[in-house]
Amino acid sequence: MAIVIKNISKHFGSFRALDSVNLEIEAGSLVALLGPSGSGKSTLLRLIAGLETPDTGAIWLRDRNVTYQNVQERNIGFVFQHYALFKHLTVRKNIAFGLEINKVPPREVKARVEELLDLIQLTGLGDRYPSQLSGGQRQRVALARALASQPQVLLLDEPFGALDAKVRKDLRAWLRRLHQQVHVTTIFVTHDQQEAMEVADEIVVMNKGRIEQVGTPDEIYDSPATPFVMSFIGPVNVLPSNLRLFRVNGDASPDGNSQVFFRPHDLLIETSPNAAGTAAKIGYLVNLGWQIEAELILEGGYTLQAILSRPQFEKLKLKTGQQVYITPKAVKSFPQTHQLAAVGL
Repeated sequence: MAIVIKNISKHFGSFRALDSVNLEIEAGSLVALLGPSGSGKSTLLRLIAGLETPDTGAIWLRDRNVTYQNVQERNIGFVFQHYALFKHLTVRKNIAFGLEINKVPPREVKARVEELLDLIQLTGLGDRYPSQLSGGQRQRVALARALASQPQVLLLDEPFGALDAKVRKDLRAWLRRLHQQVHVTTIFVTHDQQEAMEVADEIVVMNKGRIEQVGTPDEIYDSPATPFVMSFIGPVNVLPSNLRLFRVNGDASPDGNSQVFFRPHDLLIETSPNAAGTAAKIGYLVNLGWQIEAELILEGGYTLQAILSRPQFEKLKLKTGQQVYITPKAVKSFPQTHQLAAVGL
């Protein structure tokens, strides 16, 4: 294992940022720490980097206990959200900075910088200054600088958070390709579910200082371990299991003391009555171009969200106020541990 986290806890005053966290990360993997603000993901990243010290527990990097070692002793590359480039230095000098500090011979520095400029697809721009680059280009320079010293671990703290949606999407694909070339163990922090699903080999879902689930994107999405994971990874509907909608599908618990979760795209909508379907009224329709979002109102005032493809919508010819009949196709059931809520789109 490249990284082993054992029973790590961290408090800031009375706030518990991490609570007995255990995690193992394989060498060469690309891992996302995913969770809402305050879940502990950035704190865990800073502990791995050596920027914070844990209250309890231990951190191992390649069979070496680094719990109390400083940043310089860990051979870790770190990239922040806001680039942190030196404005007065050229791109080439920014990338070379760490190598020059470590007294690497000039010929080796030059060769490494040119190699990295090619890797980040900025060959020919080495003499420009950060202010002459786009946001995406600047973040690629920051990544190159972090890779220059050939770290054993690369840590990225919301690296694309300051960029617009189009640039973020482009950089996600670029980061994935980059990782396939360099194979350095990489951990990145994000609160963006799509970003984690697109980029990571493995996702660590965090909530309130604890790890809720670790798995591949497919495992996290298709087999969520907890209600939080189901609700956080993509839009979801939540209803009590004792509604008729679920009894006909055999999903109700004997005492009704559970909740059922299903995705908006897992609702079958029909315009004619059928034995399995439950009546609902269309509250609104939103045309998103490639898909249609629909609000469905059940008897008793419960509301659901559904997502239809454009061909489905055109075939059904749905209208606001129309009565339809719905059947959930893929339902997950969890014990009811929190107040009933419908997580919207």
